[in-house]
Amino acid sequence: MPRRRKKTEIRPSIPIAPMIDVVFLMLIYFMVTSSLERAEADISFQLPGLVEQTDPVEMPDEQIIEITAEGQVIVNEFAYDRPDAPRFTELAAMLNRFREASEANRVDAVVTIAPADGTPHRQVIKVMDALSLAGIDQINFALGDEGL
Repeated sequence: MPRRRKKTEIRPSIPIAPMIDVVFLMLIYFMVTSSLERAEADISFQLPGLVEQTDPVEMPDEQIIEITAEGQVIVNEFAYDRPDAPRFTELAAMLNRFREASEANRVDAVVTIAPADGTPHRQVIKVMDALSLAGIDQINFALGDEGL
């Protein structure tokens, strides 16, 4: 019996080297033609600033700082900081904004400290320190509740 030869099957193959070249060419094409988004730091914008007034504007140029007998600081019915805080930083920041607004409107920033009867002196000193940090030097004192 004659021996059968095995047929060698020819499998179709895809040449890989040209395919890699094509993929790299497509990658370079898309990289070159794509538009990159600008980073947030590269976007230029201008924040609103202070507007200088030519004429003085009539505005309330006085803030009244009330200090309760417990040591709580109240300005415009809003309590600032804790009475046991070593420094009144929130109050100083608000007073700094008040001074800047007054300077922009060309009026004097005046503050009246109104401590209640029995207010500890250290609280009044802390308020005066906050005024000093804010750069306000026109300070008045009201005597007790009848001074308001």
